[in-house]
Amino acid sequence: FCRFSSEDVSSQNQVKASVQRKIRQSIAEEYPGLEPVLDDLLPKKAPLIVVKCQNHLNLVLVNSVPLFFNIRDGPYMPTLRLLHQYPNIMKKFQVDRGAIKFVLAGANIMCPGLTSPGGALDDEVEAETPVAIMAEGKQHALAIGFTKMSAKD
Repeated sequence: FCRFSSEDVSSQNQVKASVQRKIRQSIAEEYPGLEPVLDDLLPKKAPLIVVKCQNHLNLVLVNSVPLFFNIRDGPYMPTLRLLHQYPNIMKKFQVDRGAIKFVLAGANIMCPGLTSPGGALDDEVEAETPVAIMAEGKQHALAIGFTKMSAKD
């Protein structure tokens, strides 16, 4: 979202209650750590707006605040703003200091950045899993991504 602007939005719609329940259920299954605060994040009576953007990106907005996104009907992932509020809802990978500026510029993260001194892997992460990308010596996540292979591989 580094270069995201209003021109990237193709449509935005308030979803029906049935679609809202489906989105809520999907998020609850994916992130069980959000269960205690899910009613505050996605209130049942508040309008839920899905914004469709270019490159098959969908944003979920509540009260004009983007909370989740998904790509090509994949799993919903929290935005960095939400991840900073609730840092323990996702599995975490940590990159070393040398990778920070490249990741912020949009580079893919490769195994040497995670396995070098300063990097860290959660061994329980499987392939095609959303993870929070943390940086060595930093408190907050700097990116959210998908694993292409399991942590053991």
